[in-house]
Amino acid sequence: MVLRHMPPNFTHNASAGPASRGFFLDTNPMTTTRRTATVAMLSIAACATSTCAYAQKTTQTTVWPIKPVRIVVGFPAGSSPDLTARAFAEPLSKALGQPVIVENKVGAAGNIAADAVAKATDDHTIGLMINGNMTIAKLLNPKLSYDPLRDLTHVSLLGVSPLVLTAPVNAPGNTAAEFLAAARAAGDKWNYGTPGVGTVGHLGMELLKTKARLAAVHVPYAGYPQVATAMIGGDLQLSLLPPALAAAQIRAGKLKAIGITASVRSALIPEIPSLSEAGVKDLNLEIWNAVAAPNSIPKPVVARLSALFSEIARSPEMRQKMFQQGWTVQGTSAEGLTNRVKADTALLGSIIAQQNIKTD
Repeated sequence: MVLRHMPPNFTHNASAGPASRGFFLDTNPMTTTRRTATVAMLSIAACATSTCAYAQKTTQTTVWPIKPVRIVVGFPAGSSPDLTARAFAEPLSKALGQPVIVENKVGAAGNIAADAVAKATDDHTIGLMINGNMTIAKLLNPKLSYDPLRDLTHVSLLGVSPLVLTAPVNAPGNTAAEFLAAARAAGDKWNYGTPGVGTVGHLGMELLKTKARLAAVHVPYAGYPQVATAMIGGDLQLSLLPPALAAAQIRAGKLKAIGITASVRSALIPEIPSLSEAGVKDLNLEIWNAVAAPNSIPKPVVARLSALFSEIARSPEMRQKMFQQGWTVQGTSAEGLTNRVKADTALLGSIIAQQNIKTD
């Protein structure tokens, strides 16, 4: 049934409804069929426009994912980011109803993997990243092929951890304050180790040097295990290590803990004092793991992923697993990760600018 225009000579009582306004009801089934076909043809024609393409994309989002999801990690199997990604892969797969595959793309301190995520267009690729990949990578290397602040969409901050200022077991001083006094007196005769230029361990030590008035010289290594080995062997006098690695060496009696890079003690290693207790103020520096996605991925998919990662992270099982790996669970929203990225970019960016640190 449709409304049709009245013939010019058609008359009708004004109280009779639509006809009084120039229309009458057509109940002819053939007319209705033709009308439906016309609407269908117009809809098909409209699908040639970008508006329909957007509508189709939106419809696909409601059934996402339609194939396996990849979590790209920029570090080798067994590394902390890799272990975090694999811990989340199974529960995420169950929630999505699709396989979740962890893929390692190693190199350039995780930036090769971050670049692959930023340029992915399949709507099924995300990344498990560390601080630097999502904050200061472009500040350290202006030639970097992706811009973390422009090309990545934030999903969730999963876990955080302070760094531990560590020294050889025979290092001078019985307290953190005494050790820092000895480090100041040694000037540039002392060396500190990191996993490389521009890493959080490097920038954190440079930040500590400004706050504690130290002059130790930077010596880069291939990774944190090599740094710990060099300290045990007496080639380095201090370093900022991840708590899981530091705690293992400290409890084995091979290294000495000085303090953590936080204003308060951490539940991860409550026996180690914060450096603020030794008079180092406003030093709140953490390493973290987070999930990011390419900007091309639909917003509803990002929202769903953010909610799922947050829910999984906050489960008792995952909290315990992350704690054992040396992380305090966060499980934030996308906005929570955005706020953290902004804060860390400002903090570490200031050190990069002051020291003119570059990796290119």
